[in-house]
Amino acid sequence: MAEAFRGEVYQKVDAKARVSIPAAFRRILEADDPATSENSRPRVYMVYGGKTRTFVECYSKRGADQLAADIEAMDMGSPERVRAERDLISRSAMVEIDSDGRIVLPLKVREKMGFPADLPATAEAAFAGFTNRFRLYRREIYEAELAEDEDDDTDPLTLVGRHKRSG
Repeated sequence: MAEAFRGEVYQKVDAKARVSIPAAFRRILEADDPATSENSRPRVYMVYGGKTRTFVECYSKRGADQLAADIEAMDMGSPERVRAERDLISRSAMVEIDSDGRIVLPLKVREKMGFPADLPATAEAAFAGFTNRFRLYRREIYEAELAEDEDDDTDPLTLVGRHKRSG
């Protein structure tokens, strides 16, 4: 990954379900997609699986390949691998970014985000950076989750390093 996805950005979703990818996020998607140099259309991999999720997890090509490799390292046929493959691989979509920096949100992605079939003129998406990926929410859902978030007065910097990946 060339750079981390950082920040939160709100973008309008038009009646054709098109939304602009924030420029900083596009640069990362371009850098992490080797095919970009050939066809100049970077891709975003959108994972809409997971019953309780209210967001779509979005990866660059490199991030999606790493996720697939992590799943392939799991025991073949194990319930955990089957679920990971179903929710993170089968229930995903690859979308190319157009020359204007936009994508069309696939129907399953819109459904996961909670958008109605007929998009209202006020429809907005929230892009939230999560280091090696970003999450895409319907703005109202993102803001509601932030408002409900419990703040236990812990300084977030003290959390860094508490739990490290093994392996």
